[in-house]
Amino acid sequence: MTKQSKITATEARFPLAALTLSPLNPRQDVPEKDVIALAESIWAAGLIQSIAGLADDAGGAEIVAGGRRLRALKYLAEKHPNLAAIRPDLANPMVMLAADRDTASAWANMENVARVDLHPAEEIRAYGKMEAKGAKAPEIARAFAVSEAHVYRRLALADLPKPVLDALQANEINLSNAASFTISQDEKVSLEVLERVKGGGYSDHQIRQMLKPDAVKGSDRRVIYVTEAGYDEAGGRKSADLFSDQTFFDDVVLLDDLFAAKLAEAAEGLQAEGWKWVEVIEDQFLNHYDLGLDKYGSVYAEDGILSEEEAEQFEALSELEFDDALDGEGKIILATLQAILDGDYSDDQRAHAGLFVYVDGRGEQRVSGALVKPEDKKAAIEAGVLAKSMHSSSAADKLKSPISQALADDLSRIAKGAQQHAVLRDPDLLIDLLAYQLSHDLRWANPIGLSKVDVPNWPTTEAEGYALDERLTTNPPRDMWEAKDLGASFRAFRKKGAEHVRGELARFLAAQYRGGDEKLMAMVAKETQPNIRDVWTPTAANFFSRVGGPYLNGVWRDLLDLAEDHPTATTFAKLKKAEKADKLAALFSDAEVRSALGVTEAQAARVDAWLPEGMA
Repeated sequence: MTKQSKITATEARFPLAALTLSPLNPRQDVPEKDVIALAESIWAAGLIQSIAGLADDAGGAEIVAGGRRLRALKYLAEKHPNLAAIRPDLANPMVMLAADRDTASAWANMENVARVDLHPAEEIRAYGKMEAKGAKAPEIARAFAVSEAHVYRRLALADLPKPVLDALQANEINLSNAASFTISQDEKVSLEVLERVKGGGYSDHQIRQMLKPDAVKGSDRRVIYVTEAGYDEAGGRKSADLFSDQTFFDDVVLLDDLFAAKLAEAAEGLQAEGWKWVEVIEDQFLNHYDLGLDKYGSVYAEDGILSEEEAEQFEALSELEFDDALDGEGKIILATLQAILDGDYSDDQRAHAGLFVYVDGRGEQRVSGALVKPEDKKAAIEAGVLAKSMHSSSAADKLKSPISQALADDLSRIAKGAQQHAVLRDPDLLIDLLAYQLSHDLRWANPIGLSKVDVPNWPTTEAEGYALDERLTTNPPRDMWEAKDLGASFRAFRKKGAEHVRGELARFLAAQYRGGDEKLMAMVAKETQPNIRDVWTPTAANFFSRVGGPYLNGVWRDLLDLAEDHPTATTFAKLKKAEKADKLAALFSDAEVRSALGVTEAQAARVDAWLPEGMA
């Protein structure tokens, strides 16, 4: 019988006593434990997969496909003598009957005949019923011939409200949409959101936002500062997204109170060190304009001095820290030496100045430099704590400089030119500086006057099937916000050798490549021979599920050289869109699928080179 042959079959119910295992059935020997596990599955979830056979002369049927299920049903009949009364559907199962022996023989030899993949919603319900009756994940996995990991993923959704699973089964939401509902413990809210999103094509992120509009994620600076343990100790409520390893902190008012209390406590501790004032800033940065910091005076710590031996030790430890090779003891010593270098404030300075304390975007507590308020400047100057401003507004202080502003600007440019003239003598140093700047986030301390522009190279929604050279996606520029000595850091960078420096330069310059004009891009492309399919393969998630069904029909026909009325083309056209997307994805990634479809070498080459229009 060919694949194109039309199969005619009927269905009928038979008492178990009238069903026997056909010699044609390939499953003649099945371990008893597998039969028992499957029986428990059928008892909990019903006979979801049908059985098939050939009618015999005694009014019964010989089962050619579904031998395990037949054994499991007979096991249940032995275990429950009154099975016909309590579960008539199992005592009299439906059997699909082949029209003749040739058809039955073909069915027996076709792998997974009469097996229809369970819809995810059916799996969730079936596994949940088994678990409710005491079955463990390994037993469920054996009963359904799936992995334990697959069972655990489905069981994580078993407690979703019934309407959510109903919507999943009706394909009004997809599986990842359904998983998003696990973050909600409020069924009323869940059902309200469900009604809004059914059939609307909403993303998982949008659904989570609707379910938890006010909740705070664990990456929020308030959570990091308060700590999850501190929030838990205060009795804060949390919920978890089981599928993205994300925790939501639901008591936002409590979190804000804990955050404010901890910051206030930190301010009190600083105040106790003798500062004239300490003020808390709720923002994650100091807004110089809003605070009027240009009117404040700045007081600087008295410099600390390292001995020659300490200076050598400091440089050696800094290099180890740069290479992430510094142990715990070394970190303590380095911090001690850094504290000496940073110096300290005198009691007089503290008596006239104050601090702002705040928490930055990464949840780390920050303290401003020592500042003198405008109203305290006069007293600070008299005490010798603050130098008198050179920009006094009094007439006596307005002494005209012999250097005009225009001349001063010119002199500054000449001095900068001399620096550039000198550094030009050492091209290797310049290249090293560029590589260092690109691979380290130096902010305003960039040694070379170049700025980076974000050149997007990563999909914003779905990156499945997309893989770049890891040099473009790992080890982002190192954050040097807290670096105390960029000179020591740069020396350590150069000591890694020319190969490392050139490697860093190459990968960050590649990440900045935009192409230029049309002719320049063509020249570079000729030299480098870029191939989109080297880094991207279309999948159901990243492409096929995001275009229309008619478009998918055309792609299927074009790739396989099919006429519109060819049976393979018409069968494909009748599939649901999600099934079409999966089938096309398999054509691109599964050698067995290509073999089953009889894909020729020429067709395989076309599939391997295919790109959506406008992308080539």
